Amino acid sequence: MSALFKFAILFLLPAVVIAGFSSQKNCAKDPFQDPKKDPCNRLTYIASNELTTVAVVVYLGVGFSHIFSTWKWGAKWMSSMTFGIFTFVVGFIFRYVLHAHPDSKGAYIVEYLFIVLSPCLFIAAEYVLLGRLALDLNAEQHLLIPPRRITPIFVASDIVTFLIQAAGGITAISTDNTNTINLGSNIFLGGLILQLISFVVFVVIYLRLVFLVHRHNPYTWTRDADKPWFSDWRTLACAFIISCIGILVRSMFRTVELAEGFKSNLATSEPLFYGLDTLPLFITVSVYVPFWPGRFIGREDTSSTHMMMDNVGKDAVKAPESGALLG
Repeated sequence: MSALFKFAILFLLPAVVIAGFSSQKNCAKDPFQDPKKDPCNRLTYIASNELTTVAVVVYLGVGFSHIFSTWKWGAKWMSSMTFGIFTFVVGFIFRYVLHAHPDSKGAYIVEYLFIVLSPCLFIAAEYVLLGRLALDLNAEQHLLIPPRRITPIFVASDIVTFLIQAAGGITAISTDNTNTINLGSNIFLGGLILQLISFVVFVVIYLRLVFLVHRHNPYTWTRDADKPWFSDWRTLACAFIISCIGILVRSMFRTVELAEGFKSNLATSEPLFYGLDTLPLFITVSVYVPFWPGRFIGREDTSSTHMMMDNVGKDAVKAPESGALLG
């Protein structure tokens, strides 16, 4: 997690420096009069402080809830998501700056990069969670990739696509040259597409795991049947897929948005930004507030017992079949 953030800083600092020395020509004398026609206003609208405040407050609430849950129930391996929430908030804080100074190139670069890159940290937490869940269920045989390898493989893909997006984003938004903007946009779009493909593969692997546990490991599947529904591991499984759906919605939005260009209707609409980016990602991180993985994973060593019972059940089915053959 910290290494990923250091990569972000290494990319952000040069971008801000470049922006500071970049000239902005033909800016509107009054940036508030007609922001859509202001060539220096990259949002093409005046960011709403009210919506920004709502986003900052709710995300900070979720972030501090994650910290509390980590302290009470453990699961420090979810910390990349927690950390990503706070870097995401940094991006929104710079929307206050853009509200007051809509032509600020440096503020836009920091706002944009923190908002579009922080979800990579959310995705990294999902990758770690799958491996932990498979090990806790003793269901690693149902994964297409061994659980101790699945996390490094997908996190590595997350880092690579993160760096591609960072490079493309900085290239595109730190210049006024059309050719360079198009080049950066294409690089960024490539990173988004690769990330989306990787995450879709990940979701398929996860759904396959849940399906095979349900089909072949009945005792494991019902191991928490005697507990309240909110303490059943299957509730976490549902929260997991809801969280993944939020990421998929946001990723598809960003991919289509960038494919259409920085000046498209998708890219220049504040309601769509909040409805298809901020809200889905809020669902992604907030679903773990009531269903923190640490409450479900590693609570007690019951998985081995249920795995043994699953195996006994299979042997009991095979025994009559063997007897029938001998008879």
